Amino acid sequence: MHRLLIVTLLLCSLRVLALRAEEPVYEFRGVWVATVTNIDWPSQRELPVEELKKEALEIIGLHDSLGMNALILQVRPSGDAIYPTPLAPWSVYLTGEQGKAPEGDFDPLQFWIDECHKRGMELHAWINPFRASLHATDSLHLTHPARIHPEWTITHNGRLYYDPGQPQVHEHLLQVLTDLLTRYQVDGLHIDDYFYPYPVTGQVFNDSASYLARLDFEEPLSIHDWRRQNTDRFVMASRELIKELRPDVRFGVSPFGVWRNRSDDPRGSDSRAGITSYDHLYADVIKWAREGWIDYVAPQIYWSTRDEAANYIKLADWWNKNVEGAQLYIGHAIYKINGTQRHWDRPTELADQLRYARRLDKVSGSIFYSHNHFLRDNHNLAQLLSDTLYRNPALVPPLERFREVNIPPPSPVSNLQHKRGVLTWELPAEEEQENLRFLLFFSDRDNREERVVTQSTFYRLPPTLGRKRRYTVQVVAVDAHNNMSPRSETLRLRF
Repeated sequence: MHRLLIVTLLLCSLRVLALRAEEPVYEFRGVWVATVTNIDWPSQRELPVEELKKEALEIIGLHDSLGMNALILQVRPSGDAIYPTPLAPWSVYLTGEQGKAPEGDFDPLQFWIDECHKRGMELHAWINPFRASLHATDSLHLTHPARIHPEWTITHNGRLYYDPGQPQVHEHLLQVLTDLLTRYQVDGLHIDDYFYPYPVTGQVFNDSASYLARLDFEEPLSIHDWRRQNTDRFVMASRELIKELRPDVRFGVSPFGVWRNRSDDPRGSDSRAGITSYDHLYADVIKWAREGWIDYVAPQIYWSTRDEAANYIKLADWWNKNVEGAQLYIGHAIYKINGTQRHWDRPTELADQLRYARRLDKVSGSIFYSHNHFLRDNHNLAQLLSDTLYRNPALVPPLERFREVNIPPPSPVSNLQHKRGVLTWELPAEEEQENLRFLLFFSDRDNREERVVTQSTFYRLPPTLGRKRRYTVQVVAVDAHNNMSPRSETLRLRF
């Protein structure tokens, strides 16, 4: 009997732990919203402003309902911008003509920020820093920096790139970031996998003139190490700029999913990828994280759990083991569901990936590429998230460096009461309510937990909590950095 009791208690404990693992309180839940070639938004060029707003609200509303807490919006798709700036022309993907503004005084980026913040969601500005134009033959607006300074550019594989080896390019890009960070209350700055361009068989990225002009002949670097040094410098300078202008902004990079293969480097992953982030895109994200230059890494692990040359489980394990100094999120390839690649027709593939990521101690979230693929046949992905894996809301994980500035967490709320179906609570007199949210924890007798986020100091209980059931409820205050106060006293409810 004694052993049976111990086993029973252990099983109950494991059940509670499993529940917590399934629905963590802190978890980054993001979606990439691509604007280049009208992949996600807007759906087509030359839409009226009201239609632009309508589509944006549909995207934001959908992902809010699915439990997302962040959108990563591509604000500089191709050397242009979806917001007004003297440093780049308006994007052709908005109005059909590069440099042409939307009707009236509509500012798309400000609209996205405002609407996300109304719902308690973060908006991260996604930039492609070194892409000058998607096609080298594109007609560039008179104000496009690549037209003003053609000496900054290199044509490769039919596309136009800014040369990362030129200091003038870095100066321009840092001006772009300064303008963006000082004029818009974005929550994050996001760079994807495009630093140096992807290699193409039979073609060479012709930056040898820049390399030779800046080569230190006393301590010469190979062209490959020199290129990595260029991206290092840009990322480090971006971090310093964020630290100076907007230390509240989180800086993230979403690299190609393989850093290096083990066959090339004993530190690399057990993979046989034809391209790697370190060797071909010159993005040493492991170094950037270790040096504290970035706040999060979101590797694009765009392979299935059954792939052999590059395997999701092996790669997730590798990143979990090797990322130090930054938060780790996983990028998921939902665009491959029911596509042409093997294994992605398995109905449980995405669920298996998400559940596996949650088991890893350093992984604190996921990002999905991209929005449009939530709208097609995808093995009921929306239902999987809203009804199961993302059933309860989660907060974006706070950054460790926010704690370094000694900002105290909010004080606990008090006087939690229930009257006529409404919960109320109070803040200490000295506590400022601006930018505070509140997280409510409901637990039933079976330790099933439900959570609610609200921006008010009251909450009307919904009938969905159930009838003839007993609950306990606690409330915590959450500040702008997603730091939580201690929990309030416990209130018992009975329906």
